[in-house]
Order: sequence, then structure tokens, then C-alpha cells
Amino acid sequence: TIASTADQLLAAEETLTDLDSQIGDADFGVNIRRGAEAVKDELESNDFDAPEEVLYTVGRILISEMAGSSGVLFGKSMMEASDAVEDGVDSSSVIAFAEKYRDNVAEQGSVALGAKTMFDAIQPTVLVLKRIQEIDDSVSCAEVSAQAVKACEYGAQSTIPLRAKKGRASYTEWRSVGHPDPGAVAVLI
Repeated sequence: TIASTADQLLAAEETLTDLDSQIGDADFGVNIRRGAEAVKDELESNDFDAPEEVLYTVGRILISEMAGSSGVLFGKSMMEASDAVEDGVDSSSVIAFAEKYRDNVAEQGSVALGAKTMFDAIQPTVLVLKRIQEIDDSVSCAEVSAQAVKACEYGAQSTIPLRAKKGRASYTEWRSVGHPDPGAVAVLI
């Protein structure tokens, strides 16, 4: 659920800050915490009628509460993709959501695979989701999710040997090599 994801992101604040201190300005964990806390508050204080309403609201909160480009990328992408689940949540709508989310991150961030960004974790996840659906569209959401997590983990780890080409990390030039991208790690979480 979104609330448990927010809890996991809150627990990872120090890790995300440490990662960002290696290749950024060391504020990513704090920004994630602000967004996660605001999302939890909103979920606890409101009732929602539909899954797309929840996702849209979460996206709006991330934009307003998180500083930096990550809040805009996470939030706007979530808002843009929220309509993919308006007919309910099943493996097909999850894949449609992931594709729209990925496409929005790529467009908003002007990124491609290998730029050492959150996109490096999102793209393999979407590819695995689509491939699973092509092979067997009767696969359960739980099975699809488990495979997606493995692909996302691979994508986040693939950022370690890369030199950052986008965002604050790109200013560190070759010092970014040897560290995972904090945004990719947050996507994995």
C-alpha cells in the first residue's frame, strides 16, 4: 500500500541522505521524508473513492512538499499516470500505470537509460512487467510485483558504475561512479 511505502521511505531517510551526500547535496532523504510524512497525513485524514484519486492526490502532495526536481518528477509522473487505474487495479492497469509513469519521468527529466537517474530503475521494471503480461496475462498482481521488484533492484544497482549525466550528481563528474543513484534507490523502495 501507499502508506507502507511511505513508512519504508521514512525508514530509509538516513540511507538516502548518505547516498545523496556522496554524489549530490545531501538533502534527498530529508525531501523524501517531507513528502512521505505529508502523504501519510493525507491518507490518514481523508477517505478516497477511487484508486486514481489516491494516486493523483499523492502526486500533488509530492510536488508541493518535496524540494528539488525529484518531487516534481515523482509527483507529476504519478498524477499523469493515475488515470491508468480508473477502472480498478489489476495487472494490466498496473502495467499501464508504470508505462505512463516511466514516459512522464523520461519526458519531464529529459533522461534516457544510462544517465544515472531514477529512470534507470523504472525502465527495466516496466520492461519486465510488459514481458510477463505478454507471456501470461493471467499472472497475479503479487507475482507480477515480485518480478518487477527484482527488475527494479537490478536497475538501481546498474547505476553504480555509471557516471551521472543529469541532476545535481552530474556536477560531481567522475566522483558519481561507484555510488548508486539515490533516486533509483528510492524508486526501488
